[in-house]
Amino acid sequence: MRSAPKKELKTDEEPVACDICGRTILKGERTEPFLAPGGRRRTVCELCIPRADHEGWIRESAQNDLPAARARPQQRRSFARRLRGMFDGDDPAPPLPAEEAPPVFEDEPQPVREREPARTRARREARQVRAVPTTREVKVERALELFSDSDHPRTIAGIARTLGPPSVHASPDGTARSEVTIVVAWELSWYRYRVDLGDADEPIILLEKGDELSELEEPLRDWNALADDDGRLAAM
Repeated sequence: MRSAPKKELKTDEEPVACDICGRTILKGERTEPFLAPGGRRRTVCELCIPRADHEGWIRESAQNDLPAARARPQQRRSFARRLRGMFDGDDPAPPLPAEEAPPVFEDEPQPVREREPARTRARREARQVRAVPTTREVKVERALELFSDSDHPRTIAGIARTLGPPSVHASPDGTARSEVTIVVAWELSWYRYRVDLGDADEPIILLEKGDELSELEEPLRDWNALADDDGRLAAM
């Protein structure tokens, strides 16, 4: 018996996602364009604006208010003049070549470096290992605690303000002893996370997301947990 084809939600515009949390921007939700280091333009949802400010990203609307770039060659010449003045007075010295120029000592914030796949792999290889619970109930309880103590509840709470309280599923993975699957879902959106109880460095990863509950396997629609107003999860 052939299953009925899945309905596709069509829109006139391509979906836009937040460049920090990865969440698809909902219709009518406000976003803010930012400039990341290197002049890259990034789209940031309303919930992640404080994180973008903390990372040193610059609001695109405020870039014209920034001071002009520092004249670094001038600073190098000034430094060289101070050195030369120690030996033969105040005569200015010609600017040094870039490769021989002394370092400029100043309180200048370093640009934010984006995480690369190679760096992520290296962190996982060097990660610390936690003790993994043995029973199903304790695994689920521990996974929900780790999720609630992470940054992900802010995303859940933000969507819930628009779509209402979500349904939540949590269950241990059938093949990986240390992993627990968490699904947070609404009628028009769902998110699937993997929680690795043995990974002390980066235990929670967003595996996939979708638009219709029918895209989820039936066992993942066995709602056995709840989310509060702050997006924190707990077993029923």
